Amino acid sequence: MKSNNPVLTRLPQAQQNAGYAQPQGGYPQQSPYGQTQYGDTPNFGYAQQQGYGQPAERPMTVDDIVSKTGITLAVIVAFAVINFGIGMFNMPVAMGLTFVGAIGGFITVLVHSFGRKYGSAAVTLIYAAFEGLFVGGFSMLVTGLASDPAAGAFAGSLIFQAVLGTIGVFAGMLFVYKTGAIRVTPKFTRIITGCIIGVAVLALGNLLLFIFTGMSPLRDGGPIAIVFSLVCIVLGALSFLTDFDTADKLVRTGAPAKMAWGVALGLAVTLVWLYTEILRLLSYFRD
Repeated sequence: MKSNNPVLTRLPQAQQNAGYAQPQGGYPQQSPYGQTQYGDTPNFGYAQQQGYGQPAERPMTVDDIVSKTGITLAVIVAFAVINFGIGMFNMPVAMGLTFVGAIGGFITVLVHSFGRKYGSAAVTLIYAAFEGLFVGGFSMLVTGLASDPAAGAFAGSLIFQAVLGTIGVFAGMLFVYKTGAIRVTPKFTRIITGCIIGVAVLALGNLLLFIFTGMSPLRDGGPIAIVFSLVCIVLGALSFLTDFDTADKLVRTGAPAKMAWGVALGLAVTLVWLYTEILRLLSYFRD
């Protein structure tokens, strides 16, 4: 159940050690709880008993993932609107909150990924709040609204197009996954992971170059910057496939319902990354 998304790569030890059965080629297998399990049927034995006769949580469903992801995105949008509104009256405060949101969101993802907090509703919602502050301020900066309050209508148009584009890519990749047009294999996941690491290294190098020389070839709006943003958008879109695959396997293997919060956070990370890259690309063409 590996994913290139860092949030979805460190699943709880219980799952990795077959705390609930993995489907095996569609052949029936005997559950430790006396039920015959099939490859396409979730192992509900995990939800019936765990440990020494203690009732365990019910298995995750697609509805759990949809509802938790919806809540997470609603929190992100709410805090983005709040910071955007603050910026209309006090830009320095809004930019400060944007910085806090960026650092806080990054730290929260690290805690979620390496602190055994997978499936924590609190961690996911805290991340959503921080990321909302960042998205609101980032949107003002990239659209030019932070430096020119009169550009409100044009900035709103860019933001609307970026949101629409993000939703379109998400829906398109979900269709691609459901139809099996692109199969998510271990090799596919390794390739996507390697590409994302390469992009991250390039972005870090560009940041250091900007700090020491003032030059930013990957973010200055030139031809190289446009190509880099397009590459990031393609990688973000393909990342959805591995996210969907991880979520699908968790549902089919009867993972605890609380893990839906972990899936929601992983999808939110990819959605925010895709939105920021689409918005940045649109701003290049505006300039």
